[in-house]
Amino acid sequence: MSETSWLKETEAFLIDLDGTLYRGNEVIPDAPAFIRWLEDTGRKYLYVTNNSSRRPEQVAEHLRGLGIPAETRHVFTSSMVAAQYIKEHGGAGKKAFVIGEEGLCDALTDVGIELTEERPDYVVQGIDRSFSYDKLKTASLSIQAGAVYLATNVDKALPTEEGLLPGAGSLLAAVKTASGTDPVVMGKPEARMIDYAAELLGVAKDRAVVVGDNLDTDILAGVNAGVRTVLVLSGFSKQEHVEAAVGQPTVIVDSLTNLMKLAE
Repeated sequence: MSETSWLKETEAFLIDLDGTLYRGNEVIPDAPAFIRWLEDTGRKYLYVTNNSSRRPEQVAEHLRGLGIPAETRHVFTSSMVAAQYIKEHGGAGKKAFVIGEEGLCDALTDVGIELTEERPDYVVQGIDRSFSYDKLKTASLSIQAGAVYLATNVDKALPTEEGLLPGAGSLLAAVKTASGTDPVVMGKPEARMIDYAAELLGVAKDRAVVVGDNLDTDILAGVNAGVRTVLVLSGFSKQEHVEAAVGQPTVIVDSLTNLMKLAE
C-alpha cells in the first residue's frame, strides 16, 4: 500500500473550519468544490469545530453564506460534545452552571440538562464575551463544592480582523486558577471529540480521517484518537512547524484540491 492509498478507501472526513475551509470571512477558493466532491463520491463528512458559541444551524448558515454546502446535520461542535458527555454520565436531571453563549446553553438544554447557579452538578465553560467576576466566583465556588468542571476547548486566542482576541482557553485559565481544578476538556486536541464524531457518522475510526490546518488542535486530536490525519497548509500551521509538533500528520497537502487528487 502506498503512503496515501488509504485515502481512496476513506469513508468519512472530519473537517476543521477556520483555516481549512475559510479564513475569517473569506472562503478558501477550493473549499466549496471539495465539499461537493465529498457528496458526489458518497463520502460522509462532519464539520468538527471547537467553536462553542454558535448553534449548529448558525454554523451551517455561515458556511452556506460563503458558498460552502452545509446542513445542520453536518455540524458537530464542542458544545455538543459537552452535552453528550453529560448525557453519558447521568444525562437528564443533571444541573449545570454555564460560562458560555447561546450555542453552549442550547446544546445542554437540548439533552435535558437544567441550567442553574444553585448547586450544579457541572460547571461547563466555553467562550463567553460577557464573562464577569461574578461568573468566575460562582464557577469557582461550585467546583470547590464538588461540581465537575468541563471546558469546551483550550484555544487561548481567536484570530480576527482586529487581531488575536481572548479565547475560551483564556477564561479556562481564570477558572482553573480560582478553583484550583483542571477541567475535563471536550474539544480538540482531546480524542473525545473525534471519537464521538466517528460514532455519530457510524464509521470505524480506521475508515475516517481528520482534515485540518492546526497541528496543535486538529492533527493532535486525530493522533490522540487513533485516526489518520491530513494537514492542509492553508491556515495556521506551516511546513516548518511539522518537525517539532507533538502530533505528526499522516499526510501533508498544500490544498484541498491536492487532497481530492490523492483520494480519487
